[in-house]
Amino acid sequence: MRATGWVRRACAVAVVGMTALVGASVVVPTAHADRRLSLPAERQQHRMGDGTVVVFQRVRERATINASVGGTPLHRNAWVSGKFAVRTSRVVDNIEIVPGYVVGCQINIGGASGDGGVGYDADAFGAAAYGGTLTLGPGQARRYYLIDSENADPFGQERHEVKIRYKNAKRGTLSYANSQLSLRGCAGYAQARSFANITIETEFATQTMSFYGRPFSLG
Repeated sequence: MRATGWVRRACAVAVVGMTALVGASVVVPTAHADRRLSLPAERQQHRMGDGTVVVFQRVRERATINASVGGTPLHRNAWVSGKFAVRTSRVVDNIEIVPGYVVGCQINIGGASGDGGVGYDADAFGAAAYGGTLTLGPGQARRYYLIDSENADPFGQERHEVKIRYKNAKRGTLSYANSQLSLRGCAGYAQARSFANITIETEFATQTMSFYGRPFSLG
């Protein structure tokens, strides 16, 4: 398993820019300052049909936006960190957490779930595999998963999942640090926002809820 409830990826990237010298046709690299964002904490509560109360919290979410290795207006790069916590009013059969970010190009992704609270549109965006670089055109948005969990299927074959699972529990947490969001191909403005798709399974009910963070600009 490459990822558990705690996901930590620490990376570094060289950030370079190009500026023209007056009266010359050559360019030289110049540094671009990183832009650091601290995003607001969130607490949402939802009652399932069988009466189970689900409390979701998002804390310590932050992002550092910098120029990508591509160094052109078509490239965006960000490093994101945060923590999700789910608590239920009783012990439940399963708590599943699917964490990630929605990334959009020239599209307002702030309306994904109304005001950023609980929603039920977990499949509203195309999916991207864990890691790699997203390629988006104007008006497109895709999900970027934060974890890749390796498990064997019933036949012993390797299976990849983008979720973590807590069995017979009433609490589940997931932290991530310096996970990279990389975007290319977007000539206009770009946005991102975190999401957590939470599935709660009890003896009498199963429900999936989507919780969204505040959108932020990637430039």
